[in-house]
Amino acid sequence: MQIEFLGTGAGSPSKQRNVTSIALKLLEERNAIWLFDVGEATQHQILRTTIRPRKIEKIFITHLHGDHIFGLPGLLSSRSFQGGNEPLTIYGPRGIEDFVKVSLRVSETKLSYPLKFVELTDGGVIFKDKTFTVSCEKLDHKIECFGYRIVEHDHPGELKVEKLKEMNIPSGPVYGQLKAGKTVTLEDGTILDGHDFIGMPQKGRIVAILGDTRKNGNSIKLAHNADVLVHESTFAKGEGRMARNYYHSTSAQAAQIAKTANVGRLLLTHISARYTGRAAYELAYQVRDVFSATRVVNDLDVIDVPFKG
Repeated sequence: MQIEFLGTGAGSPSKQRNVTSIALKLLEERNAIWLFDVGEATQHQILRTTIRPRKIEKIFITHLHGDHIFGLPGLLSSRSFQGGNEPLTIYGPRGIEDFVKVSLRVSETKLSYPLKFVELTDGGVIFKDKTFTVSCEKLDHKIECFGYRIVEHDHPGELKVEKLKEMNIPSGPVYGQLKAGKTVTLEDGTILDGHDFIGMPQKGRIVAILGDTRKNGNSIKLAHNADVLVHESTFAKGEGRMARNYYHSTSAQAAQIAKTANVGRLLLTHISARYTGRAAYELAYQVRDVFSATRVVNDLDVIDVPFKG
């Protein structure tokens, strides 16, 4: 599991940062990529990565401000031209379906794949299968905005092959039965309980990706015990009043959320063009006394999300 930042700027693109888009790369887990927001020129940024648009399985939109959605029509169209035939689902606030369908209709764009929409009206679980559960909660922004919590299900423990070999049990169908937790009786009458030969489950990882927001309780709920929290930092530590007036957060508020929620790492994004060079990195340095594992991310940064322990 990796997080690749396709755009880390706020409001409008700058020479240093494109507008918001984040790729959650789940190639090993499900041979797919999930996008979170698709700001203008996201597909241009993708050209600078190893991402293949046909691998994009789901798109999660936090809110309908232009710097988070203006790249959608172009990306959806290009996915057709680049071999994308598998269905794609877009999650987002009410209005996202209208935005996409009108854009495609007036441009006479025909897609080569089925497009499904899930419009969100409240918090809760919005997707669940055998590998992941995704839930959302409303945030506090000028328009309806959501944050997302991605929970990977625990991986079953590995079969203790060395232990079986020490008992002179040859590999074969019996290994598969034991790995499934079944009780097996060998030819010599020995009874083996599969649970005795399976290691501890590998705890799944948790990633929280929030949209634009003031500091609020739902941010903590989404980020609780997350391995990684991606949080906006449109304003610096001492600009709380301005952040509140513009429905955004400061780096200090993001750090406090991370500390309260007991997250592993805090990645700050949605950086204002007012902060360039060292000034941008200061957003993280100035709050490390609150939450030390804080980093300001740049366009095309790739962050690994390792298993615990």
